[in-house]
Amino acid sequence: MRTAIPDTVVIEAREISKRFPGVLALNKVNLKVYAGKVNAIVGENGAGKSTLMNILSGAFAEYEGELLLDGQRVTFHDTADARRAGIAMIHQELQLVPYLSVAENMFLGREPLNKAGLVDHRMMREASIGWLRKLDSATDVRHMVSSLRVGQQQIVEIAKALAFDVRVLIMDEPTSALSESETNTLFELIRSLTAKGVAIVYITHRMDELTRLADVVTVLRDGCSIRELAVRDVTIDGIVKLMVGRDVKDFFVKKEHDRGAVQIRVDGITLKRPGKSDTCVLSDICFEVRSSEVLGIFGVMGAGRTELFETIFGLHTSSSTGRITIGGKRVHITSPADAVRAGIALIPEDRKRDGLVLQMEIAKNISLASLDRLLRAGFLSESLEKKQADAYRDKLHIKSYSSQQPVVKLSGGNQQKVVLSKWLVTNPKILLLDEPTRGIDINAKSEIYTLIDSLATQGMSVVVVSSELPEIMAIADRIVTLCEGRLTGEFERNAFAEEAILKAALPGY
Repeated sequence: MRTAIPDTVVIEAREISKRFPGVLALNKVNLKVYAGKVNAIVGENGAGKSTLMNILSGAFAEYEGELLLDGQRVTFHDTADARRAGIAMIHQELQLVPYLSVAENMFLGREPLNKAGLVDHRMMREASIGWLRKLDSATDVRHMVSSLRVGQQQIVEIAKALAFDVRVLIMDEPTSALSESETNTLFELIRSLTAKGVAIVYITHRMDELTRLADVVTVLRDGCSIRELAVRDVTIDGIVKLMVGRDVKDFFVKKEHDRGAVQIRVDGITLKRPGKSDTCVLSDICFEVRSSEVLGIFGVMGAGRTELFETIFGLHTSSSTGRITIGGKRVHITSPADAVRAGIALIPEDRKRDGLVLQMEIAKNISLASLDRLLRAGFLSESLEKKQADAYRDKLHIKSYSSQQPVVKLSGGNQQKVVLSKWLVTNPKILLLDEPTRGIDINAKSEIYTLIDSLATQGMSVVVVSSELPEIMAIADRIVTLCEGRLTGEFERNAFAEEAILKAALPGY
């Protein structure tokens, strides 16, 4: 049984307000962070969670209201000030330098020096290995961060924060790209930190993590603090209702629709492992998807899910073999441009790195895959571009003050809607969605589920990869499991069973 909310407050935010151009991000928000506890912060994308955490961690120095550390008013001018006070933050959107090594990233800005006054790379490597081992990670610290998968990069980000002597550790969606085993390791580490009196501030959209981990939950909605509760005193349905202002029963319910003819078939897709021609990332993958069908692909991290989508989309032609048939005709896809012409669209797992140009405005991001449709006399028509963007802002309910707003200023859920819009304007026949709801809130998830269902109803073939089994079971008409690069199971909707699907996806069964 969890203990009652304690009285030992490490840091407190009082009446915090923060404005951006055209947006009141925080409106007199109050928050208490308790020592030795996991303090969860929940709310929809755009509720103000990350903005508040950026204030606590010193990233935003200008705001209204006050911060109290150990009961004394404090001002952090930058993140270095906050770190000196023992406050560190692990960001959802990774803050790593891609072309530095893992060890160099871990010690960036505080590199140890040897007796000659030069950077002590050996000491950096040894210390980095030690911190990664605490997270059960065997990542080679000499490798460039750019060579790592998203989940591996997340582990590096977590280890980097732990390397500081922290009193308050802020974690913004730390498990969004982690496997189940990595998540369990992280949770054990969090428990050991709280046992030592460290306060954990934990932002999550995964409601099951609250009951597994949190002691206290603070709910934010529309930039306001709604309520602070002991987790033991509230249900998940009750928390969700506080977050969004309506009952859980009002969320996504899948519609019944008839599947049509086979729209895409892949036969014998095999992908050699880079540098190891005798081993494969994917081996003899075969499946088909009908029009008006949502096919779910479920597998644990490392199963080859992303690589499968990339191969279909023409990103690994030199190391892959197999056949792709669309509408009964074989197509030869040797590049993403070929895939787009064949009617395939891919929503990537890492939207910020692979799906968006963050500093560009919404309208220009949406038009990136369809510029030829917006040309007049050989020149890009800005009026047509704006008209197209405004239509999709309305259609997908993208929360922004205009289509000229930079994408970097949007919440994660709204950024994902921009990526979806970019590809929907190409009128694809087949939509590949790789972790489409990673790092977005429950309401935005519901909207994306509804959109997927609507697209399938209109005749599109949709293939969804997700690490969340309940999500796949909610939206898919059929599920196939992928394990160590091979298809290991297939389940029709009327035979969905969580235990059976999970067993089919795990090595060793």
